Amino acid sequence: MSNGIDGLDGRFVVNRPLKTGNDRSEGIDQTGKKENKKISFDKILADKLKKKSGVKFSRHARKRLKSRGIKVSEKELGKLKSAVKKAEDKGACDSLIKIDDVAYVVSVENRTVITALDNENMKENVFTNIDSAVFM
Repeated sequence: MSNGIDGLDGRFVVNRPLKTGNDRSEGIDQTGKKENKKISFDKILADKLKKKSGVKFSRHARKRLKSRGIKVSEKELGKLKSAVKKAEDKGACDSLIKIDDVAYVVSVENRTVITALDNENMKENVFTNIDSAVFM
């Protein structure tokens, strides 16, 4: 079928490649000229893995840690990272992670601590919206 425009059938013809927002191959150098910067796949993968290996604390979790006087040492942070990795390996989404006298509710997929409770605040508490528990 023709739409009446020079015999075209309604399809677009593009004679140059389209740029996407993810195109990282070109930039502008200090002189204003385009420079060709190639970022290797290895670097991008390493950056993603580096970000993924850490654990973040949500604003709510940081507030609870402060209000409850819970201190997270480097050793405990290491245990928390290890527990999140174990939960991730088992396919967990949201986990209750108990390390010593502190319980953390963690979004495993986002590697984010949602909240934290000490023993005093855990008494008679019900934990909902979790699919796993890790005890360290």
